[in-house]
Amino acid sequence: MPIEIPSDLTPELVPLSWLIGEWEGRGRLGSGEEDSDHFIQHVSFTHHGLPYLEYRAESWLSDEDGTKLRPLTVETGFWALERKMLDADGGPGLIPAEMVPVLKTADDVEAHRNADGGFDIAVTIAHPGGISELYYGQIKGPQIQLSTDMVMRGGHSKEYTAATRIFGLVDGNLLWRWDVSTPGKSLEAHASAFLNKL
Repeated sequence: MPIEIPSDLTPELVPLSWLIGEWEGRGRLGSGEEDSDHFIQHVSFTHHGLPYLEYRAESWLSDEDGTKLRPLTVETGFWALERKMLDADGGPGLIPAEMVPVLKTADDVEAHRNADGGFDIAVTIAHPGGISELYYGQIKGPQIQLSTDMVMRGGHSKEYTAATRIFGLVDGNLLWRWDVSTPGKSLEAHASAFLNKL
């Protein structure tokens, strides 16, 4: 399946362009064993002419046939190349950028390629219940590996200390896995899914 790059995409999002669009499919909680719960997930990655993708994932518990039983959760966040912020970039808050995009050419973006031949990325994801994650990782072609640098929790949040996520494009489908660590436990399988492009 060829990847189409939108003509209005800011250059530094080209490495992330294969994510853009709507995805939907099914997954399993935990390690996917026979007794693991099933879920359905709808994910969107959208762009707004700025140097980040907006991410939203909505999930529902389901039976093994894919019938939705009840809402599970919603995640929202932002995905971008990890780079030093320049004076011309916008923010914080509503302070406008001097120019959009700051990285204007493919050569400008290529200058940020890392020693492994990929690009460093930063991802922020917020969850209901007062939890926010800051991930750093790498995108290399249609593969992404992320690890939390920080998990922020509100005073009434459940305990949760670290996570990793991997994403990959396989035969035009988005596959992902999420491992989490809670106090006193090392990383263990939390969920995985196989999503089709809509």
